[in-house]
Amino acid sequence: MNETTSAPAGPAAGAVSSEAVAARVAELTAAAVMDPAAPASPSDAAGSASSAAGHMSGRRKQAARNDQLILESARAVFLEDPGAPITAVALHAKVGISALYSRYGSKEELLRRLCAEGLARFVAETEAALADPGEPWTVFAGFIRRLVAADTSSMTLALAGRFTPTPAMFELAMRSDVLLRELFDRVRPALRDDADVHDLSLIFEMIAAIKTPDRDRTRELRQRYTDLVLAGLRAPAPGAPPPPPLSGRPARFDEISARWTPRNGAS
Repeated sequence: MNETTSAPAGPAAGAVSSEAVAARVAELTAAAVMDPAAPASPSDAAGSASSAAGHMSGRRKQAARNDQLILESARAVFLEDPGAPITAVALHAKVGISALYSRYGSKEELLRRLCAEGLARFVAETEAALADPGEPWTVFAGFIRRLVAADTSSMTLALAGRFTPTPAMFELAMRSDVLLRELFDRVRPALRDDADVHDLSLIFEMIAAIKTPDRDRTRELRQRYTDLVLAGLRAPAPGAPPPPPLSGRPARFDEISARWTPRNGAS
């Protein structure tokens, strides 16, 4: 679900590695979609035993490959048509419907997993930016570019309101808000005075809405408009006149989070 975009050359010393971010995403996603009332399945128990032993059986490796195929296909299918049936995912992934249902009991469960992973990516990237000791503007611009590349906001545009999030997902969303505020406060001196933390969520969605039939062209256009957005957010140089004030009030967190409330006839 990632796309490559331009970014500052090389991570700053002490910056969190992409491997560490990926591991954190997996950890947060698992916690967000887990049903604490559900007993562990035999495959989960086998997975734990395999992990403890430091290896994975051939069957579990195949299951892991199938799971990745299913998730990639689900993202492709539901971004194109959020109302598509779950059978369309199996067809796209070229796996049997039984293999899909053995991993995800319903379309809603699959949608939760996709969106939890996107939310986890947002949190992990924000944590990584907070851990980066670099200059504020460089940290901020790198953070924006990585999340544009991850394209998590496409999931929001397509799937918000189409399933019931778990309480843990709402908790993770609250954590993302707290972390984003912390990061915004840190980089505030590098930003124009009237920029607001919640402007960022809608900016990500605006860029995610840029789509063409050509994936490379989509990537190119998103890079271009990310550059334009960053130029608009950056504080003027010392001694330069301030930019004209922005129109209207910024979005509020309750306005942004309310979109995840399930709609009638969701999914």
